[in-house]
Amino acid sequence: MRYLDPKNDLIFKRIFGHHKDLCISLLNSMLPLQNPIVHIEYEASELVPDIAFLKNSIVDVKCTDEDGRIFIVEMQMEWSDSFQSRVLFNASKAYIRQVRRGEDYKLLYPVYALSLVDDIFDPDPKTYYHHYQMVNIANTRRQIKGLELVFIELPKFKPDKKNEKKLHNLWLRFLTEINEGTRDIPKQLGSDPKIRKALSLVEESAYSEQDMIYYEKVEDAIRTHRTYINDAFAEGEAKGEAKGEAKGRIEGERNKTIEIVKNSFAAGINIEQIASITGLPANEIVLILNDKSDNYTSNSPNNGKALTISEPRAKYTASRKVVTAANRRKHKR
Repeated sequence: MRYLDPKNDLIFKRIFGHHKDLCISLLNSMLPLQNPIVHIEYEASELVPDIAFLKNSIVDVKCTDEDGRIFIVEMQMEWSDSFQSRVLFNASKAYIRQVRRGEDYKLLYPVYALSLVDDIFDPDPKTYYHHYQMVNIANTRRQIKGLELVFIELPKFKPDKKNEKKLHNLWLRFLTEINEGTRDIPKQLGSDPKIRKALSLVEESAYSEQDMIYYEKVEDAIRTHRTYINDAFAEGEAKGEAKGEAKGRIEGERNKTIEIVKNSFAAGINIEQIASITGLPANEIVLILNDKSDNYTSNSPNNGKALTISEPRAKYTASRKVVTAANRRKHKR
């Protein structure tokens, strides 16, 4: 029996985006909820921005429970500061869009964002669970309810023998221990019916040939990305001896990121998936694919309009000239 990695985009969405009972079990075990979730309804996972120049943001699973609470679940293979900002952006957007239901702000329901990260971003080696709320600095017991963010660093998780049968422990073991190299399922995982069901959904035999092609593309893109990142850090460190470590790392990572985007697109990975893998906004990916990498920075502007891959260079250049001229006139005033 061959098993697939549940952290893979395709597999993760198949497990938690199509099976409500498993999604409920995961959320109840990971989030600090006063009242457990009993029933959910899935919502569209694509959150399209109201502002034209902001990129489309894709989340893995979005659902609402019977109490009106909104839950966003996302699996992220690589950590970046832009990812953290994107999670806050998506959660905030889901919160403010509720105003359409009525004019009374008191009717707004809380939004919970659960981000499972297969990377380490916090220097504390013992802390893998990070819960964020909006609280009073002087008295953290006082909270403004509305948004709650939970980030879990999967590589830091270590099974707790005292709580080995608790679902929090079992789900994290499922996500960290099951992969393509798995041959024998740990006894504790097979003892829980929800985990057993999830295990049946990571069996390769449950997927079509087309599914497996997509699965392999995602896995290859992730491996390529991590290899390039490691090389980028090594290259950056080498340059740092002559030009400064910080500048070398940034330049090396930038060049490798451009290479990753182009190679991934050439391999058939779409822009949305490349954005998920690299953490880059879609508009920056389009700039790179249009060979406008000189304009690519961590905060590249979009000038109020999403670019397309087929957009002529002249049109883009003309647009930049108009914006530049307008900015100059503004400064003269």
